[in-house]
Parts: sequence; structure tokens; C-alpha cells
Amino acid sequence: MDVARETTPGKLQMLVLERRDEACNMARFYVLAIEPTLFGDTALIREWARIGVNGRRRLDLHAGHAESLDVWLTRKLARGYRLR
Repeated sequence: MDVARETTPGKLQMLVLERRDEACNMARFYVLAIEPTLFGDTALIREWARIGVNGRRRLDLHAGHAESLDVWLTRKLARGYRLR
């Protein structure tokens, strides 16, 4: 599978995940990205929705480094999401 990511040495910067279950009529996506802000902070950007629909977006600001995307990847894989 191809993972959409930019990397600094050993750091995951972006994840694109999806979850599909035909039996439940479920088709969702989840995008996570870590980006710097203009003020030197770090922003964790999360976007999610049903595939084909405009998603919801949440921006969490962190004074230092945001939580690692590896932690989020583990959480989402446990809930049935797969890398896209």
C-alpha cells in the first residue's frame, strides 16, 4: 500500500486511512497531518468523514511537538482503519 507521507528522519508527518465494511454500508476516511504554524508551534490537523462527502476538520495546537502520528496509527488500526 502507498502511504501519503512526508518524512523528516524517522518522523511520520501525514497519514491517510480508510475503513470499509460493505455489510454495514461503511466507507470512511481519516487524514492526520502534523504541520508547523507561523508562530513556531506545531499543529495536529485531523479530518474525517464518509468517503465522497466533505469532512469535518479539527486543528489542535501544541506548544512543542504534537503527539506522534505513530500513536494515532496504532489507535486507528485497532479500530479497523487501513492505510491508503
